[in-house]
Amino acid sequence: MTAIRTLPMAVPASGLPGRVRIHEVGPRDGLQNEQAVVPVEVKAEFVHRLADAGLTTIEASSFVHPRWVPQLADAEELLPLLSDVAARLPVLVPNERGLDRALALGAREVAVFGSATESFARANLNRTVDEALEMFRPVVARARAAGCFVRGYLSMCFGDPWEGPVPLERTVSVSRRLVDLGCDELSIGDTIGVATPGHVRALLTALGEAGVPADRVAVHFHDTYGQALANTLAALEQGVTTVDASAGGLGGCPYAKSATGNLATEDLVWMLDGLGIETGVDLDRLTATSVWMAGRLGRPSPSRTVRALSQKET
Repeated sequence: MTAIRTLPMAVPASGLPGRVRIHEVGPRDGLQNEQAVVPVEVKAEFVHRLADAGLTTIEASSFVHPRWVPQLADAEELLPLLSDVAARLPVLVPNERGLDRALALGAREVAVFGSATESFARANLNRTVDEALEMFRPVVARARAAGCFVRGYLSMCFGDPWEGPVPLERTVSVSRRLVDLGCDELSIGDTIGVATPGHVRALLTALGEAGVPADRVAVHFHDTYGQALANTLAALEQGVTTVDASAGGLGGCPYAKSATGNLATEDLVWMLDGLGIETGVDLDRLTATSVWMAGRLGRPSPSRTVRALSQKET
């Protein structure tokens, strides 16, 4: 008897978007946390495979100084290998020097990475929140003048390992300042995975009241306490249509030891497929890509969907 291909049954729910854009962060946020440096040729193939699976936004690399993130020190080598990729390829730029390097390679989308809390701003950027925002000001202005789309990441939006729960007004205030700098999109991050759906709804409501509408917000959840999908659904109910995820659940945060992996892209696609929400992503191809990358990294994928689908094929 031939086994039936496993797929979720699509049962649409009211009040949800018809389509979601997945902002794939595996090649950057995922691989930056690896102990070993992944060869640039493997990174290039990873991005190509992700694009072939239907992902239209793939964060390719980071132009942070190699001393701080040696795993991504090959950004200048990588980007020319991606010239034929039919997808948006944003890159992280921490300062004007990083922006110069990215623009020299023809980058059309860049991102800056801030913090809602002082403790993490110090740990990640060695600056206060105010100092970091001032550092971003010329980066955002110059990037926009060059015609780039600019994303503003904001970490520790829900909780901080040193400061505990983060007040809503604190996150809203820093978010508003990033938008006022000129960021086209704001990605709010649950860096240590402590958010719950009610907290997500409250923050998105407060952001909307402060003039940051859901159509300018992306969500970036970590699955430390198993809440990432529930939090994503809460965000979709509030009108968010852009969700960050990492193929195979790769990644965490090198400056926050309590941060475990990102929401796995496959787990996200399984849920969205079941809700009848379009993503354009081929789950079989995506799963095969994560199985392939897990083989290169020498360990199984933490994604439950990857494990379930790959086991059925063996």
